[in-house]
Amino acid sequence: MRHLITGGAGFIGCNFVRHMLAEHPDDEIVVLDKLTYAGRMENLEEVIDRITFIKGDICDKEIVSTAMEGCDKVVNFAAESHVDRSITTPEDFVRTDVIGVFTLLEEARRRDIERFVQISTDEVYGSTVSGSFSEEDILDPSSPYSASKAGGELLARSYVKTYGLKVTVTRSSNNYGPFQYPEKLIPVLVIKALNNEPLPIYGKGTNVRDWLHVEDNCRAVDLVLQKGKPGDIVNIGSGNEVSNIDVTKMILKHMNKPESLITFVADRPGHDFRYSLEWGRIKEMGWEPKVKFENGLRQTVDWYLENKEWWKTLL
Repeated sequence: MRHLITGGAGFIGCNFVRHMLAEHPDDEIVVLDKLTYAGRMENLEEVIDRITFIKGDICDKEIVSTAMEGCDKVVNFAAESHVDRSITTPEDFVRTDVIGVFTLLEEARRRDIERFVQISTDEVYGSTVSGSFSEEDILDPSSPYSASKAGGELLARSYVKTYGLKVTVTRSSNNYGPFQYPEKLIPVLVIKALNNEPLPIYGKGTNVRDWLHVEDNCRAVDLVLQKGKPGDIVNIGSGNEVSNIDVTKMILKHMNKPESLITFVADRPGHDFRYSLEWGRIKEMGWEPKVKFENGLRQTVDWYLENKEWWKTLL
């Protein structure tokens, strides 16, 4: 079996590559990554001799054709994914998260790919004060990022109905873990706390996210790759709903840093208050999250503290 993993040098992608090499050692892995600021060869150093790496843009038809040659399955992690950046440079998000998906789908259709997994996000549902979103709920994205992801997945699902392409979509909650670029909440807080700098928290810090360890997400995506049904949407949550301010205090406590470092700043435009997923479908497929948030958070904090050489050059 030969798999194409796009965005495989990014945070979730590189962890998924490691997962696949460990769980399916006889399969071939092709990684296609543009190596933008968040995609780094350093993330693949330990496994580079076990994969085929191609540097390129998923919007480039020729490179996509080359990368997909001989592949049986495709998992598309490639995306612009930072909400704050989408507010200032939305065009980049539309290009990668919609046009890039289109380019991949067209090549997959031409080659009659056995399975295509499009990685989406819980943010396509928008915010909810109470209850949890099921796969049947309407989409109500709030940012250019979530809107572009919604556009990409809707396009992917249309290829199921129109062309019979075997596409399954996953919508996961907030991932955390090693190799996450230091622009997301947890690595930002760890690095700033380490340097005794103010920790900027939007609004009052009461926004709630469901925190999913990247290793649990990788196991779920692998399961969808093996068992997912064409046209299905699969939510991947963890039941670890924690407010941003509580995450911050947990990090400070683990690092023995004072809460006086917390600094509240003006909220960002369109900031969703709470995300929450129903994930019975992936549970029925045999998946359960294994990493408790308290343990995973401590492990993640320690990873950044022990791997300063990985992130220092990025600041």
